[in-house]
Amino acid sequence: MAFRLSKAVIPAAGLGTRFLPATKAMPKEMLPVVDKPAIQYVVEEAVAAGLTDVLMITGRNKNALENHFDRVAELETTLEKKGDTDKLQKVNFSTDLADMHYVRQGDPKGLGHAVLRARMHVGREPFAVLLGDDIIDHRDVLLSRMIEVQEQRHASVVALLEVDPSVAHMYGIATVEATDEEDVVKINGLVEKPSPGTAPSNLAIIGRYVLRPEVFDVLETTAPGKGGEIQLTDALQEMANGPSWTGGVYGVVFRGRRYDTGDRLDYIKAIVQLAVEREDLGPELRPWLRDFAADLD
Repeated sequence: MAFRLSKAVIPAAGLGTRFLPATKAMPKEMLPVVDKPAIQYVVEEAVAAGLTDVLMITGRNKNALENHFDRVAELETTLEKKGDTDKLQKVNFSTDLADMHYVRQGDPKGLGHAVLRARMHVGREPFAVLLGDDIIDHRDVLLSRMIEVQEQRHASVVALLEVDPSVAHMYGIATVEATDEEDVVKINGLVEKPSPGTAPSNLAIIGRYVLRPEVFDVLETTAPGKGGEIQLTDALQEMANGPSWTGGVYGVVFRGRRYDTGDRLDYIKAIVQLAVEREDLGPELRPWLRDFAADLD
């Protein structure tokens, strides 16, 4: 039976230790990227691809995530009385964005374990997984293309990005073979964060997946891997080389704009890159940036 994808899973239980002390009392997913929290970009991407049923896998001290996508009656009333319709519209937009659900991960046992916690909600239908550290530019097509490939090939699909070999050890890396479509490859193997100099290719998995529900069956028996955690990459490796009932794994090679908000330096770059493109900020920011850069030693 064919299902039209409607469900997105967003793991958001991490502690965000790279951004301490900012994340001591605030989830890293709520750090602002210009004037929206990073997590809202991700939910907006899911909704734009037709996924309006969103499950967040959260942890302790993540209440701000639920609050952000909930009603704030006092704030709405205040803005309405002031006649500030622009801000009111922005507040209501996040509230009405999607049908939001939440479940706690409990034990921090890795990405694979977080995805497994979605089993009850997802059921036996394909679903998408979006990691909050990656923001995909809304002008570039990725998730909807991955959904299209999943529906055509009835397989699990991951997003791949060509990276410099010097940083390949920071990613899950794929070995692939070509298909009859230029942007689609068949995945023969996956390795999570290979030792420097040992990566089998420079095609890195980035934080977008469209998975068959069989991934839950595989994750149930996946032993802890890198870092003592249950790795989603290990489960996908088994599906890529496993029995036919898992459907195999394909990759969509993404050549668009991606902003990494999981690293402090890349987070700053993401804010600048997105801000200069904004109609309300770019005209004043671009000349200031040119002058600032010209004065740098």
